Amino acid sequence: MTALPTTPRLNRDARLAAAGEMPTRSFFLRNRFLILRRLSQITVLALFLTGPLFGLWIAKGTIASSMTFGVLPLTDPLMTLQMLAARHWPEGLAVIGTLIVLVFYALVSGRAYCSWVCPINPVTDLAFWTREKLGLQAKGWQPRAGTRYFVLAAVLVVSGATGAVAWELVNPITMAFRAVVFGSVASLTFVAAVFLFDLFVARRGWCSHLCPVGAFYGLLGSASLVKVSTAARASCDHCMDCYAVCPEPQVISPALEGAGRGLSPVILSRDCTTCGRCIDVCDRTVFRFTHRFDHSETAQGGTHRSNCSGESP
Repeated sequence: MTALPTTPRLNRDARLAAAGEMPTRSFFLRNRFLILRRLSQITVLALFLTGPLFGLWIAKGTIASSMTFGVLPLTDPLMTLQMLAARHWPEGLAVIGTLIVLVFYALVSGRAYCSWVCPINPVTDLAFWTREKLGLQAKGWQPRAGTRYFVLAAVLVVSGATGAVAWELVNPITMAFRAVVFGSVASLTFVAAVFLFDLFVARRGWCSHLCPVGAFYGLLGSASLVKVSTAARASCDHCMDCYAVCPEPQVISPALEGAGRGLSPVILSRDCTTCGRCIDVCDRTVFRFTHRFDHSETAQGGTHRSNCSGESP
């Protein structure tokens, strides 16, 4: 049987180019949050590099536990949970650092860690981009929804059984940090494994289905304030570009398509990474950043409809 040819899906800019038309927005507007996220991720790593490179120690430690400017402790709460599961009580500064991180991501956006801080995110984004360029449209093997929560539970169980913070021995985030900051070539093996997994095995497989860190921060930010809203959903032309670029596309539909069912235009799912890519690619400016209590909408044509009470419009 002859295999059907695979035709890469064209995004809006490619469709405009094919039709001989020019994009209506500049390159920066179509990629502004992507650019800002890359700058954020680079800045986080740069804070640790200034010491060994220039003798200016801004942040000491690792991405999981650090001291910034000698006064600000920051500790990954998941690592602290593993320590507790392993029956090791963290020191005072680690407890303070854990509380600071807990409060920040619980209030702001839990999975903002994944899209704005995590050094693995550019790796998986590159794998997704490469899949698109190679025309690998099939999703491949897709782990069941919720698999990452079982992986998260397993991480804590293993820590309890071994008496060690076992996940940090194989955590791709830690490995990516070591590769960049400490120049560890061996750590690149884990980073390459994630890239190849996302490229050839499962589209968006690691971050969206398996990563226990993302699962933890998603749970942490379940009631966070910063959200993306489909405030102008009446203007949506169903081009599907937002679904194509979203690392968690299942979070979009309830807000974007839920007007007829009286659902809020705010994307409330804890899986949303608040990466802003939907805002970037939408030529109809359907999406915007807002807070979880802003249920207002902009009707087609630009008329503003207030719905702050949460009642259906």
